[in-house]
Amino acid sequence: MITGTPQQPDGLLLVDKPPHCTSHDIVDFVRRRFKFKKVGHCGTLDPMATGLLMLVLGRATKVQDLLMAEDKEYAGTLQLGATTDTQDAEGVIIETKSVPEFSEQAIHLAFDKFKGDFYQTPPMVSALKKDGVPLYKLARQGKVVEREPRLVHVYAYQLTRVAPPVVDFVIKCGKGFYVRTYCHDLGQELGCGGHLAALRRTRSGNFALADAVKFSELETMNSAADLLPKILGLADISRIRRQ
Repeated sequence: MITGTPQQPDGLLLVDKPPHCTSHDIVDFVRRRFKFKKVGHCGTLDPMATGLLMLVLGRATKVQDLLMAEDKEYAGTLQLGATTDTQDAEGVIIETKSVPEFSEQAIHLAFDKFKGDFYQTPPMVSALKKDGVPLYKLARQGKVVEREPRLVHVYAYQLTRVAPPVVDFVIKCGKGFYVRTYCHDLGQELGCGGHLAALRRTRSGNFALADAVKFSELETMNSAADLLPKILGLADISRIRRQ
């Protein structure tokens, strides 16, 4: 059951974010198209990333922090042999190296180094702030500032394709984890450099991408009434979180 009003429902909308747009772009589209006043998102996806983007509406914005703290699952692609300034495929290549004929065991050993608790240094191109200024703005000015390493956690990973220089993987990780930094660090561990070539968020807590509405479907809707059947009410949010 959805509480609130058709003009401002209270609930959660799961969206399958397409590539080449920001998370804020999706929030702004939903706010303008359906004339909602309060819309937020739970966990930024970079423009190149796709998959599960959770939008909180109305009173559900009060549980935004709880939802953002949930564990995440991603399917990604590691491209070995090239290091970029953003640690992903959207950046400028700053170093290339030949990629040895790694065995699957050698790749597993590298991934095993980044499992459980470990420290990760956030990338310069990120929304983290230094003296109130987002790091990505400083990076655009060519500035590099010291970032404090943060304790992160990887619960599990699975290699779904090992075909160097490309490695496909699925990872389940905790809050505040940067998958592109993960790929960068894996490339350094393997000695040939690497970056994140593709990323798709498949799960956040107990909320799954399979239940998300495609953005192309949102574009066909013209009123809040069209959207209401896709929104999870506050009671549904609580029930799914406890599953």
